Amino acid sequence: MMGEQKSEPQLFNYAVNLEKRVRANHPLRQIKATIDFGFVREEVAHCYGEKGNVSVDPVAILKMMFLLFFDDVPSERELMKIIAERLDYLWFLDYSLDEEIPDHSVLSKARARWGKEVFESLFIRTVAQCVEAGLVDGKKLHVDASLIDADAAKESVIKSSPELIAALKQAYRATESKLEDTTTPESYEAVNDRLMSRSDPDAAAVRRGGGDSRPRYHHHRAIDDQKGVITAVETTPGSIPENKKLLGLIEQHEKNTGSKVEVAIADYKYGRQENYVACAERGTASHMGDATAKQNHVRSQGIFPESAFAYDPVKDIYRCPAGETLKPRRLHWANRTIEYKAAKKVCAGCLLRAQCTRASNGRTLRRHEKQVALDLARAQAHSRAAECDRRRRRHLMEASFADATNNHHFKRARWRRLWRQQIQDYLIASI
Repeated sequence: MMGEQKSEPQLFNYAVNLEKRVRANHPLRQIKATIDFGFVREEVAHCYGEKGNVSVDPVAILKMMFLLFFDDVPSERELMKIIAERLDYLWFLDYSLDEEIPDHSVLSKARARWGKEVFESLFIRTVAQCVEAGLVDGKKLHVDASLIDADAAKESVIKSSPELIAALKQAYRATESKLEDTTTPESYEAVNDRLMSRSDPDAAAVRRGGGDSRPRYHHHRAIDDQKGVITAVETTPGSIPENKKLLGLIEQHEKNTGSKVEVAIADYKYGRQENYVACAERGTASHMGDATAKQNHVRSQGIFPESAFAYDPVKDIYRCPAGETLKPRRLHWANRTIEYKAAKKVCAGCLLRAQCTRASNGRTLRRHEKQVALDLARAQAHSRAAECDRRRRRHLMEASFADATNNHHFKRARWRRLWRQQIQDYLIASI
């Protein structure tokens, strides 16, 4: 007999069991069973008083912000609208069918009251659980960075003198402190001395590829080699170079995982002298691309390479292919190198001059003050093992960034100011 659906509304229904309405293999069921969001109550207890109105449970608030990025919900307003329509969301939040859904402003107020530390703790806890589950080896670390578009139009960028820009940034902080219950932390690095976005003063105006310059942040990420687990993240204004954050990410990885990094893997942008030397001194193999080898020195083609000059560590001099002496002349403080040079008249009358230099004042060599460590790191960077690791890095890092971009709203800031962008990055990394 054919059935017919009856659409008579039910005023009361006490038989609905949300536990049975969520399928057994639902991703949120695995997350709820694995992640303990209850830690947030203890961490934010100091933000609440003992009298007054009862707040929304901090656990529910943290779960809502988790859902915002987990399913890439367009906005917080939209999230609050669909929670009542999604049985899996209600079950995940431990809400009943008739429970009132809080206003979207609850989330922004909680972020302002809690700060970024709570979300950093969530991220660190997820890393620790991955370590306990055997998903993290800890010995090989892949590092890269990606630009994030700030929630500000390029038309919001103004240009002026460094003094006026500094005064404007200070004024924006003062205005924000009056409008909200928080102020921008003082720890972020000053960048773009002559530029500032009126919408988001913390974001730096930078270009990506051949595109226009616009306000952006820089997301720095480190992932473990074994399963691609994100173990360290850092967020900076977009003008902070990615190679400046290598050691910070390595140290954060070691702190979060309890493992010492034996091999650091990155592209040529990280292959700078300071990074090579720092890795060699701490006993970390440098499988990073060589920035100097990447550059195409047209003027250096067809002349003797530096390897053709023999260094005498006892006398601290170089011997050129013609047997002449290059003596130390001065120290370059910026890059910590010593300049070696032969007398001008010696180079001028040398029969091998055409093969040695095209400079009018003769050939010059520069030796790093820690050249032994630099040579060791460069040799590691040009090894066969390093080439294999860099090929694997492209797969792991691109997959990590692509997943975050396609599924978790990674490439565009939801909120303004650096500390809020840090919260976004911690949540995405945790997911």
